[in-house]
Amino acid sequence: MKIIFSRKGFDTTAGGVPSPIVDGAPVSLPIPTPGRSATTYARRGLGDLVEKVTRGRIPADALCHDDPMFGLSPKGEELCWFGQFGAAQGHLAKHGVGVGDHFLFFGLFADPDTGERHHRIFAHMQVRMTGAPQDLRARPDWPEPPLPHPHEIGEWSANNSLWIGPGTCASTADPALRLTTPGGPLNLWDVPPWLKRRGLTYHERPERWKRASAHHGPRLDSAKRGQEFICDIGRAEAPRAWLAEIVARIEGEG
Repeated sequence: MKIIFSRKGFDTTAGGVPSPIVDGAPVSLPIPTPGRSATTYARRGLGDLVEKVTRGRIPADALCHDDPMFGLSPKGEELCWFGQFGAAQGHLAKHGVGVGDHFLFFGLFADPDTGERHHRIFAHMQVRMTGAPQDLRARPDWPEPPLPHPHEIGEWSANNSLWIGPGTCASTADPALRLTTPGGPLNLWDVPPWLKRRGLTYHERPERWKRASAHHGPRLDSAKRGQEFICDIGRAEAPRAWLAEIVARIEGEG
């Protein structure tokens, strides 16, 4: 089994500002896009919010790349539809990510009181099916997304893929879902002890891993670039227990 830390939403490059935390819940703002989308921020119910956090730089009627997309399937199940392509999709394929593996989506957020920027996990998805969009649509168990998915619109690279499975967004900014260590810096993460032992793609250099002390566990100087960081946890029990706790926190059961 593999856990994938997947970077998504607004940041200093895409969007230009952190995503907000509204009424105690993280709201990951989809990145703006000039095309390959049928969804505006207003259609997503985020028009006023995106205008507020960008001070009008991004208007409510701008197109957004609504991905990962969350919603109810026609059967009433909470699902996630996530698209990937190019080098990032190649990275997933190279490391054998597939059905049964688990995405933890993280992004850049701002504390509503202090404005402190930090990375936090805001959603999850366990892969039930993956493949080219046209191939998945031909399956009898294809679940129609709530809105047109951007990875089914326009021209994409040959390895354009959809990843679909049960998933949802966090309803609270639970401290357990925060990655950045208190006080920062932004890319210094508090991580579980097993992560260094199991390894994480894009983080092979030993100097990225900071030694644990009596006051805190191990810390990771996380990569500033890269979308998909993959850890193969195999059958190890500690990572599975950690993942179960994170999912429970996202789903408000922790």
